[in-house]
Amino acid sequence: MNSTVYSPLIFELSHPGRKGYSLPENKWTEQYSLEQLPENLLRQNPPTKLPEADELTVVRHYTNMSGNNFGVDTGFYPLGSCTMKYNPKINEEVAALPGFTQLHPAQETCHTQGALKLYDEVQKTLAEIAGLSKFTLNPYAGAHGELTGLMIIRTYHQKRGDVKRTKIIVPDSAHGTNPASAAVCGLQIVEVKSTSNGTVDVEDLKPLLGDDIAGMMMTNPNTLGIFEKQIPEIARLIHECGGLMYYDGANLNPMLGVCRPGDMGFDVMHINLHKTFSTPHGGGGPGSGPVGVREGLEAYLPNPQVAYNEETGLYELQNNPESLGNVSAHLGNYGILIRAYAYLLTLGKEYVPMAGKLSVLNANYIKEKLKDYYDLPIEGLCKHEFVFDGLQARYGGAHNDASHITTLEVAKRLLDYGFHAPTIYFPLLFHEAMMIEPTETESKETLDAFIDVMIKIAHEAKNNPALVREAPHHTPVRRLDDVKAVKDAKFTY
Repeated sequence: MNSTVYSPLIFELSHPGRKGYSLPENKWTEQYSLEQLPENLLRQNPPTKLPEADELTVVRHYTNMSGNNFGVDTGFYPLGSCTMKYNPKINEEVAALPGFTQLHPAQETCHTQGALKLYDEVQKTLAEIAGLSKFTLNPYAGAHGELTGLMIIRTYHQKRGDVKRTKIIVPDSAHGTNPASAAVCGLQIVEVKSTSNGTVDVEDLKPLLGDDIAGMMMTNPNTLGIFEKQIPEIARLIHECGGLMYYDGANLNPMLGVCRPGDMGFDVMHINLHKTFSTPHGGGGPGSGPVGVREGLEAYLPNPQVAYNEETGLYELQNNPESLGNVSAHLGNYGILIRAYAYLLTLGKEYVPMAGKLSVLNANYIKEKLKDYYDLPIEGLCKHEFVFDGLQARYGGAHNDASHITTLEVAKRLLDYGFHAPTIYFPLLFHEAMMIEPTETESKETLDAFIDVMIKIAHEAKNNPALVREAPHHTPVRRLDDVKAVKDAKFTY
């Protein structure tokens, strides 16, 4: 990047009178003017002055700036809890086929049979993968799926007249969207503690149970990347007290083709389609959060529901009177469903399970290579992700020491080597948490390069701590004042 010429703000590159193009003269000036508009429609303050620059300067500025973007197409993205996996480009081409993109959701179903069939095939495939009866693909995102699933649970209890079930149990290791979704649904959150090995403490759970429990939310593997081995016992306890089990499918990757949430005793679940089944989701979207239910809960799924009419041989949109209602305008983010369908058909029954096996292999490989340099609070086999608790004291100093090299500083130093930092300071169970998820698609060479850099940073922290503490050194923008950025944010130039 030519940082001396084209890296300043476009406003700084502005010069009065510079133009990239000229508009034709407005021939309507005499008939229509700003003075004719009602005063309440006019700006009270003068508009922000737009930059003035020639075309080539604008093109060069934004082309150079685009090189600062980082994504899964440009480098390793070990972002735990987010599964920033490679998404095959062929799936993008399939989703862009005119037969799909030129459809309108309000068209008559007789004109959209292919699209409705795809919807039905995806929900059936997900139901088979999850071990559940039926899915809706209407929710727009993971948290939206969580909310929908919890609404199904609440609707189930209300339809039975069991209105006092207003509490939902959530592990202390859960992702923040779990209690947030429950709160939006009008449920009271009850926290259950984890044991020293990071799994739900069954003994802490038992006193929490009663006739006011609507259900329990769990992720498996949990947010620490650890498989919850006591789920059959937990499911039995929840079901015996009349509650339902909810599965947060954000961490479904390592489970694919190996075990199914429905077989474990879960009644309702959502899947982050944009994480597990091929959709680029950087920048906050787009997303999709399909929700599946066990047999007996299908009627509560949101409307509209896609169904095949055996008599007519056509797919139809149905509105079930027992449904919780609509959660989206139409049938969700349809482009995401197309990508997922292409992904599932490409891998097929034989290779979908490989995604889980390889993600587990890659995570354990990195963990074992780095555990002599970074604190590993929970030993043993992890699944698709794992958590370090910062540098070991012999490299970064004691955690309670003011000179300690923090997880944030390690993350900033990673940027100098061209790697995106992993998730830091989450989960909250560990003070210096560093959550790493390599996904199933990274090569051994990439993993080894990341491992080498992480080891190098550990040695730098020991031998030249100032180098790490002042990082990053080679990024277009140096260390920002995070507190000032939050408290004194500037959104205009």
